[in-house]
Amino acid sequence: MLRLTWVQPEDLLGHELRQAAQDGRDASGVERRWREAGGLPPPERAGASPPPQDPGLRALANTLLDELASAQSPLRALEPTSLPEIKQLTPRPARPAHEERERGGPGAAPAQTPGTKGLHASWLGRAVGCLLGKPVEKLPLHGIRAIAQSTSNWPLNTWFTHRNLPRDVAERYPWNRRSRPTSLAENIDGMPEDDDLNYPLLGLLLLRRHGAGFTTADVARLWLDELPAGRTFTAERIAYRNLLDGIEPPDTAVHRNPFREWIGAQIRADVFGWTNPGDPVRAAELAHTDATLTHTANGVYGEMFVAAAIAHAAAPTVTTPPTATPHRTTLTAPTVHTALDAGLCVIPPDSRYAQAIRFGIETARAEPTGTPAGFASVVDTLHARYAHDHHWVHVLPNAALLAAALTHADGDFTGSICRAVSGGWDTDSNGATAGAIAGLLAGSPDAIDDRWTTPLKNRLATSVADFDGIGFDELARLTQEART
Repeated sequence: MLRLTWVQPEDLLGHELRQAAQDGRDASGVERRWREAGGLPPPERAGASPPPQDPGLRALANTLLDELASAQSPLRALEPTSLPEIKQLTPRPARPAHEERERGGPGAAPAQTPGTKGLHASWLGRAVGCLLGKPVEKLPLHGIRAIAQSTSNWPLNTWFTHRNLPRDVAERYPWNRRSRPTSLAENIDGMPEDDDLNYPLLGLLLLRRHGAGFTTADVARLWLDELPAGRTFTAERIAYRNLLDGIEPPDTAVHRNPFREWIGAQIRADVFGWTNPGDPVRAAELAHTDATLTHTANGVYGEMFVAAAIAHAAAPTVTTPPTATPHRTTLTAPTVHTALDAGLCVIPPDSRYAQAIRFGIETARAEPTGTPAGFASVVDTLHARYAHDHHWVHVLPNAALLAAALTHADGDFTGSICRAVSGGWDTDSNGATAGAIAGLLAGSPDAIDDRWTTPLKNRLATSVADFDGIGFDELARLTQEART
């Protein structure tokens, strides 16, 4: 019997019940009917429950999914999805860098926008962080720690390896089945395909075809043209299915989609930040247009936050000469901390997503040692807060971990990706986003240690359009072109 992941109604219902508990809807009656009919909880880590299942549960699950969709979340006022409502709630963001530059007057030095070297480092950073996390995706936190410790790689500082891994540890914590042949130190040969890289490629293709005036419908058509359905997961797979059923955006994000506040949109943000250097507000607006194909509320905020943070990290650096008059503006190079602040400025401050980011930052700052070993206690605190109630692909725990890793590493590239991956949950996605931000701040591929970049061989595998085998230097050039 074929069991398709992330789409079977009898699996979706359990995830929707969990979502209802998180956003304050009363689902007790639905849950009782589901349990009495023999319905099971959702799979904890996999995308589909094992067969066999009672065929009658599928029809009941669809009925109950529709009932739950009719209930309004009491958090909606604090966590809207529409852009006008989001803007009403957000704090006044800092001016885009180009506006500040205009205020600087004739004495201000020219702005230095990170060019292709910074973009090259960011593309590489995204790939490296993703690849580091691939073999341990879906593993529990204690499994990741056991593997790293037993191979003398703890605190995590380099690629995972099967060499000298004790048999009992390997059997207890098996590698991600699909990723193991391409993502261990002994077998990396270029960057293998991954959705965390496919989506930035699609974003780049979107801007090349439609420019910054693209619509959510344009995103949908591009996916149908260029993205194989089997390369989609969670909310993206549901939205894809909805498109094939004739449902149009933004309803694609809400129809029988319990994954609408998971991490999927957050991994699609980078291109909108890269192409709007110094303008986090504009980057967040484009990210919103993209995200609403598949996500709502906190799921949308994830993409807006990362796009804004990356746009800020790519901001022009403006300095005021010593002889300039006091009223002229001085802008210094962005840091990971100001980038995180910029991300917070474009999302509702009382949303659970903003709370997760702030919690991650505060927990990281409170750790007294600032060392890689000390970060384990930060991770333990995050897991104590989020692990019980949230799936490992939900956006909230992963957002908290991303913010904590970036804050604790203080901009260091290796520290950022290793902390993000060592914290568990969606390891490849968190590693990818941490790597993109830290790589951009590093400013050049030369600033990233060769042990990370050499195995990639400047080659990316993908099923998206004509990008298969492309080099990261070429991707940086194309991204730079898309800025104009």
